[in-house]
Amino acid sequence: MAERKHLFINGQWREAGEYAPLYSPYSGECIAEIAQATEADVDAAIQAAKEAGKIMAKMPASQRALILEKAAKIIEERTEELARILALEAAKPVRTGRTEIARTVQTYKFAAEEAKRIHGETVPLDAAPGGENRIAYTTRKPIGVVGAITPFNFPLNLVAHKLGPAFAAGNTVVLKPASQTPLSSLILADIFKEAGLPDGALNIVTGRGAVVGDQLVRDQRIAAITFTGSPEVGIAMKNKAGLKRVTLELGSNSAVIIDENVEITKALIDRCVVGAFSFSGQVCISLQRVYVHQSKYETFVSMFKEAAERQVVGDPLDEATDMSALISQKDVARMASWVASARERGASTVTGGEQISDRLYPPTILVDVPSDVPVSCQEVFGPLVVVTPFATIDEAIAAVNDSRFGLQAGIYTNDIHAAMKAAEELEVGGVMINDIPTFRVDNMPYGGVKDSGVGREGIKYAVEEMTELKLIAIKL
Repeated sequence: MAERKHLFINGQWREAGEYAPLYSPYSGECIAEIAQATEADVDAAIQAAKEAGKIMAKMPASQRALILEKAAKIIEERTEELARILALEAAKPVRTGRTEIARTVQTYKFAAEEAKRIHGETVPLDAAPGGENRIAYTTRKPIGVVGAITPFNFPLNLVAHKLGPAFAAGNTVVLKPASQTPLSSLILADIFKEAGLPDGALNIVTGRGAVVGDQLVRDQRIAAITFTGSPEVGIAMKNKAGLKRVTLELGSNSAVIIDENVEITKALIDRCVVGAFSFSGQVCISLQRVYVHQSKYETFVSMFKEAAERQVVGDPLDEATDMSALISQKDVARMASWVASARERGASTVTGGEQISDRLYPPTILVDVPSDVPVSCQEVFGPLVVVTPFATIDEAIAAVNDSRFGLQAGIYTNDIHAAMKAAEELEVGGVMINDIPTFRVDNMPYGGVKDSGVGREGIKYAVEEMTELKLIAIKL
């Protein structure tokens, strides 16, 4: 019988009235039974976080930093154990999992550093008539209880991007992990307890989004919601949240432009393969659309095809594996359906395009794709790339912008004018010049425009989202 995983509330493991089986996306085997929280469980978690907030708010910055540093060290020491968990619950290849864990360690280290430099500024009130003989300064105060709702694709690092800045700022958290990947979150309960986090500062509540997520969004004791997931769910959350602070990291169909003055090298191709097919394309900034100057188009497609076909698809626990199962069988079926609809509209398959099994889908490249079919205009969240030629930079920029999303975009060019034009005109939260849009390091501001969300992650920027600015004015 699979091990039962309970709720973690106020520093204690708490049994639930109901448990649901958790199946491996790759093997289909039951790997655990996961507690399904009720409204009463969520209420208890929020109240525990509220009470612990009194301790966290008064905790010195040096102590908050030390807890985060210790957590980072423990995670690093448990890398192999965590990589195996990621492989089992998310079908993330172990090599890819180790990379995520290394980034998770960095994220908590950045949070530890940021805890020591949360500060305000002096305000020259005498710049306004009537403001003479006054001193004023600002401080940043913890916002309170943060409701964190996280996705399956980076179940350690995207959780770290919510817990790290929350604890750095002196907040407490009620965490609802993705239903498919709760194990990597639940293990954090013991890790943070060992690191010295007070009871109640981290509560982990697993279960259905309609129960747990909805209650977090509506409860008045929750001061801020930070969510990574689909635009549809995020928009619904924002509509229910009232005056809560809301940070939403939502969808994307990220694009890169490859200009006519760029040589199509193996290094460039390999970079595009990483952007398109890492974790089977289940990355928020996965490379989904490639716009290549018409003079380089055939060369790029030929080399990209060869590189894609070298990807090893198989068991996530095998060191040789590059790609494994998609997170669910319905996603494989959706991929097949979307590819079929593109072909009906005239698209051609360069490679892939036929599911390997009901769990595995190969690296797929499509060309001659109309811009209004789902594989181009929606978020695929799978190992599929659309390649399209262009004649001018203006045409390419317009094509990238012809999207409801705007998370990140990239451009390869040797022309500084083209680079700066793209930097100015691309309607995205981040422009990567001479790199793919999939580039991210964990201290940079990260977030999008349009339907890609509101607010920014990246520890310093997330701390600003999770604190309240307070003004103190002294009349001399």
